[in-house]
Amino acid sequence: MKNQFLRGTFYLTGATFVSKILGFIYIMPFVLIVGDSGYALYKYAYGPYTLMLSVATLGLPMAVSKYVAKYNSLGDYQAGKDLLKKGLLIMMVMGLLSFLVLFLFAPSLASIVINEGDVSGNTHEDVVFVIRLVSVALFIIPPMSMLRGFFQGNQQMGPSALSTVLEQIVRIVFILVGSFTVLYLLNGTITQAVGISTMGAFVGGLASLALLLWIFIRRRDLFPQAKDSYLTHPKIEWVPMLKELISYAIPFVLVGLAIPVYQNIDTFTINSLLTSVDYSLQEAEQVNAIIGLAQILVLVPVSLATAFSISLIPNITASFNKGDLQDVIQKIKQTFNLLMFVLLPAVVGMVLLSEPIYTSIFGLNNNPELGGRVLAWYAPMGILFSLFSVAAAVLQGINMQKHAILGLGLGILVKLILNALLIPSLYELGPIIATYAGYFVSVSYLFFVIYKNVHIPVSKLIKPLIPMAIMVVVMSIVVVLSKALIQLIFTDLVGDYALSFLVTGFSVVAGALVYLIASGKTGLIRLIVRRNG
Repeated sequence: MKNQFLRGTFYLTGATFVSKILGFIYIMPFVLIVGDSGYALYKYAYGPYTLMLSVATLGLPMAVSKYVAKYNSLGDYQAGKDLLKKGLLIMMVMGLLSFLVLFLFAPSLASIVINEGDVSGNTHEDVVFVIRLVSVALFIIPPMSMLRGFFQGNQQMGPSALSTVLEQIVRIVFILVGSFTVLYLLNGTITQAVGISTMGAFVGGLASLALLLWIFIRRRDLFPQAKDSYLTHPKIEWVPMLKELISYAIPFVLVGLAIPVYQNIDTFTINSLLTSVDYSLQEAEQVNAIIGLAQILVLVPVSLATAFSISLIPNITASFNKGDLQDVIQKIKQTFNLLMFVLLPAVVGMVLLSEPIYTSIFGLNNNPELGGRVLAWYAPMGILFSLFSVAAAVLQGINMQKHAILGLGLGILVKLILNALLIPSLYELGPIIATYAGYFVSVSYLFFVIYKNVHIPVSKLIKPLIPMAIMVVVMSIVVVLSKALIQLIFTDLVGDYALSFLVTGFSVVAGALVYLIASGKTGLIRLIVRRNG
């Protein structure tokens, strides 16, 4: 049973990881197809959709998974079935309401990013069109997520994992094939191509739902049956149950929305603030799109580092519940060290190779000079992104999740104020600096709360950074020399695009090998991964 549980957890974690990587990769060809203007239009639709989807589900699928498992362990199998029925009904109602809100308020949202009558870039009507198309997915995704939660609650992780990957693959194929077909085979417009792309969320969700229903029907006899219950719950009080479910889920949902909220603040404020200082809408949208693309690149190492680190959080929870604060301190230290071991070289490498990385991924037609500059400034944000995620998870592990929400709120307030103050004077650097400030406030507050409750010595966190910094300096020298050597040899032999690929590929491989070999030889890797010390 234990092996089955571990295997299921591995499937689910692996599926989530694959899904996220696919979600990063497809952006590259998509931007090459629709350009930065098309990507900006896509952002206008997908940003509000992501937030509305979280509102629609409220984290209930995850919470229902927990309670189905709880009632099954008590032998009350009917309760799990009742939870599924009620949960599906609630998700369908929430999906419908969320669809109506997003559909009806699309013109208001569009007015925030583009003034009616401005036709120098994407138009107000274009934004309304794509927001309304993506809103249709809200019919499908919430009930589909609830069905996934039911499978997980019954310790059947495989179907949930498979549906996650299928949803992402179908969505991406639909986006890329649909946008390419509309633009290059049917001679359609960018707006039509992006509109088709936003429908990918609906099509992917539909494919996932169909798969889950098919497996549910095929495996119906494998689920615990109500007639086999050896404990019968007299009657579930649904209102208190829902309150408990929502109170359990909301902190996780809100903290998980940190990056999307910041992204939406930029998406919906950059255009108006830049056009107020004589940028054309087209120029403002290019900045908007490039900042979004830089965020995507930065989130690749963030996802990897955070995934490794967050895996230690359940152990922190267990130690805290036992009252073993020394073990909590040790595991927080290990989590922090692992995070920085992955992130420091990734961030520094991204700063040093910002323009070749941006050019090799998004091409020469998407303003690589501006893109490289934005990426170089934005890359160090990856450290704050990850520190916030890990600190928030630690607070949830020690039952201090309210402070995580408060810290997030403080940071968002700082971000909103500084966006308005800095963008008109610092242009594309304004939203980046505002994001630094907002996350710095949040992370500082979260670590203060952790320190106050766990009393972790700061020196224990700082000390391992010294050998890491030395290894990163060595790596940086190799990266700079590799970059210069490749440019010296190949500049006159290949074009700018191919040169960017060569510089990025050789420099990344050389830097990574030197960092790993040096870390291994000096014992840094053993220091990071060992459980005690």
